[in-house]
Amino acid sequence: MTQAAPTETSPTAELHAKRPGMSTRHRVLFFVTAWFIAFMPLMFWWNTWFGRTLSDKQVAEYLRDDHHPRHIQQALVQMSERISRHDKAIAQWYPDLVRLSTHPVEEVRNTDAWVLGQDTTAPGFHEALLKMLRDASPLVRGNAALALVRYGDASGRPQIIELLQSKTVSAPISGRVIDADRPGTAIRQGGLIAKIQNEQQTSEVRSPISGRIRSVFAQTGQNVQSGAELATIDPAVDQAWEALRALYLIGQPEDLAAVTPYERELPEIPTQLREQALLTEKAIRERANPAH
Repeated sequence: MTQAAPTETSPTAELHAKRPGMSTRHRVLFFVTAWFIAFMPLMFWWNTWFGRTLSDKQVAEYLRDDHHPRHIQQALVQMSERISRHDKAIAQWYPDLVRLSTHPVEEVRNTDAWVLGQDTTAPGFHEALLKMLRDASPLVRGNAALALVRYGDASGRPQIIELLQSKTVSAPISGRVIDADRPGTAIRQGGLIAKIQNEQQTSEVRSPISGRIRSVFAQTGQNVQSGAELATIDPAVDQAWEALRALYLIGQPEDLAAVTPYERELPEIPTQLREQALLTEKAIRERANPAH
């Protein structure tokens, strides 16, 4: 019988042969860790997604959850949807909607103003919206004004005009600009426009509205004085469109100065917005000069 030649074993093969397998405990820990990594983003999305249907009990709890403003917003969005379906059961929470019109969080008040415009027969809604016209936030004032149009109330016309106007942002302190965004950049409310630094502090300059940076008056490295104009922000397209639609119904001839700039054929003015501006101007002129 011919004896088989011995097989040569490499050092690497010996190392792999001696390596012990993963213990049951380690396998369990590995599985649990992997599960959390995969599952936690899903849970975060599930808990913050406004489309997730809430039970009546959850709606009641969320409307009073002052520690989690997004819970309040989620409940408000779902109340709006149920109002549109003429769900009478939600009337039990109407007092909460009136209460939330003075909530300390701006985003909650802004969402609440929108919902208060969904049922024009509800007691207290109209009065709450009129008070919101004096809110500290321009967006809350604007949303309240838009909601009032559903009531046939034109009290918020000045606030609706404000929604069409650009905002000028000024330097809060004197110092050197160490960072600045560029013209044409889309920006959200609260988005960073620039940073200014001096020997005492660094100040962040943020946008008061969502929209587009039209112009920046100070570049990185330049010195600015407190109160100097830093940038101009144009309103977001959807905000301007809603304002133009409202003025289609309640606009007056003196409002045309705010409407006609949106009729220009410019790249930053979408066709839909330009067409709405033309329709709004026509409606205003026809109201002012009705055919006899």
